[in-house]
Amino acid sequence: MTGAMNEAFRLIGTPRFGGILVVSDHASNRVPGDIALSIAPDLLDQHIAVDIGVAAIGAIMAQCPGFAAFQGNVSRLVCDFNRDEHLPTVIPIASDGHAIPGNALDHAGHEARLARFYRPYHAALESLLDTTPQALIVSLHSFTPHLASSDEPRPWHVGVLYNQDDRAARMAIPLLQAEGLCVGDQLPYSGRLLNATMNRHAEADGRPYLGIEVRQDLICTVEGQMEWAKRLVRIANQVAVAIT
Repeated sequence: MTGAMNEAFRLIGTPRFGGILVVSDHASNRVPGDIALSIAPDLLDQHIAVDIGVAAIGAIMAQCPGFAAFQGNVSRLVCDFNRDEHLPTVIPIASDGHAIPGNALDHAGHEARLARFYRPYHAALESLLDTTPQALIVSLHSFTPHLASSDEPRPWHVGVLYNQDDRAARMAIPLLQAEGLCVGDQLPYSGRLLNATMNRHAEADGRPYLGIEVRQDLICTVEGQMEWAKRLVRIANQVAVAIT
């Protein structure tokens, strides 16, 4: 499955048995030409459409020995892979105060979107993890410093998310704090609420995983992306060794 790509996902690097897979559900802002979201074009460069910075970080990490990156290949506004299939938010009709008119689909349209993107993405990820078991999965996301729909400050440099399985999180939090970072434990939101991909592919099978949310203003430049990629490679390696 090395270097595989289709409409729903892309794989960077070669997954290795006992390696580390960086999974980014929201790595792309791509909207296929035959899908009209009917939104202002500039919204596709904002957090509602893509996790800013994570595609580049995953690609950098995948250049390191033992790492590969599995990334979503369409905007989360086309299909949000990190939502449960039965929830309406899997194809959002609004995000952070912005309406998405093109997602007001009938049942057939909704089903077609899931069949085209959501199910191939998760089937490919499941197959990869079954055929090439990993020592650790890093679920990599980014969050906006300011939500348009809230005045609540978001001071954390990085958040660590988890649901029931907090093994990797408990190891990673002090490692991140030791680097002088403001670390959110289940912040800016809880992995018990938003953890669909890891619930399905990690927690359900007892696979160790680390949920990471980096603040977007820290990784919107090449320098920031390089810095965080090196940091996450170092910490992920430490966690993978300790957890086995």
